[in-house]
Amino acid sequence: MSETYQRDGAASEQSRANGLKLRVVSAGVLAPVVLAITYAGGAMFLALCTVAAGGILWEWTTLVARRPDTRILVPGCITLVVAALLIGLGLADAALGMVAVGALLAGLTFVALPPGEPRLPEAAWAGSGILFAGALLFGPALLRKDPEWGLTALLFLFATVWSTDIFAFLSGRAIGGPKLWPRVSPNKTWSGAIGGVIGGVAGGSAVAYASGIDTLGMIGAMGFLLSVLAQAGDLFESAVKRHFGAKDAGTLIPGHGGLMDRLDGFLVAAVAALLIGILREGAGAAARGLLVW
Repeated sequence: MSETYQRDGAASEQSRANGLKLRVVSAGVLAPVVLAITYAGGAMFLALCTVAAGGILWEWTTLVARRPDTRILVPGCITLVVAALLIGLGLADAALGMVAVGALLAGLTFVALPPGEPRLPEAAWAGSGILFAGALLFGPALLRKDPEWGLTALLFLFATVWSTDIFAFLSGRAIGGPKLWPRVSPNKTWSGAIGGVIGGVAGGSAVAYASGIDTLGMIGAMGFLLSVLAQAGDLFESAVKRHFGAKDAGTLIPGHGGLMDRLDGFLVAAVAALLIGILREGAGAAARGLLVW
């Protein structure tokens, strides 16, 4: 019996090691591509955000409808493309209205058309997918449109969220301890969450310092807030997957799962960063509002 347990434990450890290698390789391939397109900005970056939002919508749909349901995907994809065009034209308010209308339309379509007779909760889940995907489009796209601070804001956001993920994983594995929310995400610990926040603040502050920003106290506060929200976004996505009985949202990214699994925290942090920037400087200079205090 003990030999069986040892073999199972060794196999489990090997599986975790292989998964970690896949995560590192995937990140090593994808991160430079994302950074290069972010640096380029303009239509190329907007297209990246739109494609990523479409991928999120696809995964959300297959999660809540158990299949690629055209009742959600057709109005959703049309909504995202039109919203992206409106953002590109500087019509952010109209784009936001488009996403809201698209979400309502998807919910109504999901109820009205066959097959089956979905109830109101299912319709709400269907429409929420467009809002979730739209958030990924709006957050980074509007921040990057700031001509002076857009690139720095995205680099700050990447550094904060990526450092949060890395330090949460490392500190959680090294320290362990009490679970953060075992019913939703059994592997996350309080030590990982705290380590993630420390890493997120450090990563974001390093980018700000390298960019010549001297109000590092406020930048640290922003990094703290965005790191916490990124982890909250991760927990939210875990709760959605658990609600629908899924381990991963997809299989697109080796070692990570789907786009939702990789971008859940970034999505929430990007929207929060955008809202902070808009409240301080307006939609046209949201990145400045986030970084310049």
